[in-house]
Amino acid sequence: MTITADYSEKIPNNVDLHEDRRLQRALESWQPNFLSWWESMGPTLPTQDVYLRTAVNVGREGWAHFGHVAMKDYRWGIFLAERDNYRRIGFGEHKDEDVWQKVPGEYRADLQRLIVIQGDTEPASVEQQRNLGATAPSLYDLRNLFQVNVEEGRHLWAMVYLLHAYFGREGREEAEELLHRNSGSEDSPRILGAFNEETPDWLSFFMFTYFTDRDGKYQLGTLKESAFDPLSRTCEFMLKEEAHHMMVGTTGVDRVVERTAQVMCEHDTDDVVAHGAIPLDVLQKYLNFHYSVSLDLFGGETSTNVANYYTAGLKGRWSEQRRKDDHRLTDDAFMVDALVDGQVGETEVAALVGLNTDLRREYISDCRNGVNRWNQILEHAGLPQRLALPHIAFNRRVGAFSGIEVSPSGEQLSIDEWDRRKDAWLPTDVDKTYVRSLMWPVHERGKIAAWIAPPRQGINGQPFDYDYVHLA
Repeated sequence: MTITADYSEKIPNNVDLHEDRRLQRALESWQPNFLSWWESMGPTLPTQDVYLRTAVNVGREGWAHFGHVAMKDYRWGIFLAERDNYRRIGFGEHKDEDVWQKVPGEYRADLQRLIVIQGDTEPASVEQQRNLGATAPSLYDLRNLFQVNVEEGRHLWAMVYLLHAYFGREGREEAEELLHRNSGSEDSPRILGAFNEETPDWLSFFMFTYFTDRDGKYQLGTLKESAFDPLSRTCEFMLKEEAHHMMVGTTGVDRVVERTAQVMCEHDTDDVVAHGAIPLDVLQKYLNFHYSVSLDLFGGETSTNVANYYTAGLKGRWSEQRRKDDHRLTDDAFMVDALVDGQVGETEVAALVGLNTDLRREYISDCRNGVNRWNQILEHAGLPQRLALPHIAFNRRVGAFSGIEVSPSGEQLSIDEWDRRKDAWLPTDVDKTYVRSLMWPVHERGKIAAWIAPPRQGINGQPFDYDYVHLA
C-alpha cells in the first residue's frame, strides 16, 4: 500500500497530523520560526523558482515529483516510510520483541539526545552552504545545491516532528533550540565540530557532500534499525533523499578530476593553475581535510554509550540484518584502532564497546569506492597520478589518535615536524585563496565554469542545458 502525502494541509504529511489537533497546532506554531530561519540563514541568492524534487509518497511505486518551485513555497513536510506491522526488534536485549510505537520511559533521555544530535546537523549544513549559490559553476550545479538545501530543511522537519510528537515540553524546547544554534557561532555553535567548519567554495561543497553527508548516511542507517519504530521509519525515508546528496558529491569531484586531467593532457603539464584548473595536489589536500574531519564524527574508537544504545535497542549497526552473529554481542570481542605503547595499532575490546569502530570501518570502505572512481578517471586519461585516502590517524581530533600527529602515509611525527610539514597535506591559505579565485558564477543555460567538466547527464532526464533555475 502506498502512503500518499496530504498536500491539502498546511504541513504536508503522511502521519495523519489532522487527527492530533494539539500536535498540529504545536507544529504550525513552529513553522513560522522555521520559515524565519530559512529566510535569514538559508540560501542568499535570489531566485524566482528552481527545478526541485518534492516528495509525493514514500511507497515502492515512486515518491518524487519534479517541477519548478519558488523555494520559499517549497512544501516542507513530515514523511515516514511505510509501517511494517510485522516488524520486530532486530538486536540487543529486546531482540525479537515488538518494536515500540511509543517511547519507553527508561530510554526517553537517550532517544531524545540521539534525535537532537541528528536534527542539529540538518540546518547546520544549510547554514554552511548559504552563500554558495552566488558562485555556482552552472545552473545544473545551482539546482543541485538548492535541492540539497531544501531536503536538509525537510530532514530538520523530520526530527522536529519526532520531538514534538513523542517528547512533550522538553521536545518542543529542543525543537526551538535547533533554530537558535548556528554553524560557526561563537556563542551558540552547532553540536558537532564538522558542522561548524566553513564551506566557502564549491570544491569544499563537493567534498562535504561526498564525505560528510556519507557519514550522515551511516548514522541514519544505524538509527533506521532502532526499536523505536517512528524513528526507524523516519530515517528510512531520509536515506532516500540522502542518496541524492552523495551523488552530488561523488559526481562533483568526478567532474573536477576530469577537468583537471583534461587540462593536464591538453597542455602536457602538472601545473594547471595557469589554465584555470585545480591541481591534483590541492584536490588531495581538500580530500585529506574533509575525510579526516568526517572520521571524527563517528566519535571515539570505543564507547560505553554506544554499547548501551545497542543493548537497549536504540541504535543498531549498519545493515544489522546481514550480520552473521547473535545480534546481542554480549560474549563477542572486536579489534579496534588504538595507541599501543605509544604506537598506532589495534587492541581487543568487547564487541559492544567497539561499535563506533565497526561503523567507521563500513564508512571507510564506502569512501574508497569514490577514490577508486576518481583514480579511474586519471587512469583513463593516461596519467600516472593517483588520489588516496589518508591514514586513519591523520589529522584526528577525536578518539584514540587525537593526541598524536601522523602523516597521510601513517608515519608518526613530532609536533614540530607536523607543524613544518602539514602545509603539504592540508589546504593552506594560498590553496584556499586560489580555489576561491576560480569561483566566478556561471548562471547562463548550457554554460559551465572552466575548472569543472559538465555532467554526463542532467536531472530527471533533462539535458544539461535545461533551465534548472530562474534567477530573480
